Amino acid sequence: MQVRIYQPTKTAMQSGRGKAREWVIEFEPSSAGGPEPLMGWSGGGNTKDQVRLAFPTREEAIAYADKHGYAYTLVAAHDRRMRPKAYADNFKFDRFKSWTH
Repeated sequence: MQVRIYQPTKTAMQSGRGKAREWVIEFEPSSAGGPEPLMGWSGGGNTKDQVRLAFPTREEAIAYADKHGYAYTLVAAHDRRMRPKAYADNFKFDRFKSWTH
């Protein structure tokens, strides 16, 4: 089985980094989903596509994949750059465009 190990980005619905610090293992889809014959909803035959395991560190996630014999793809985490901003910068004299009401 192939798994993907990554650190999720923060959601757009919050300003904090709540669950974005943990590392996640997700199983790669084994087959393409198609419509179910009874209701016509999209479905799949493998329930491992729905499993998402969270670990506090990258090393623990890799150790889990190695222990269970999963081939893994490691997606590197993106570093977040913080640009300090101040409210007073909106009214600076040398602002790049003029401030109007």
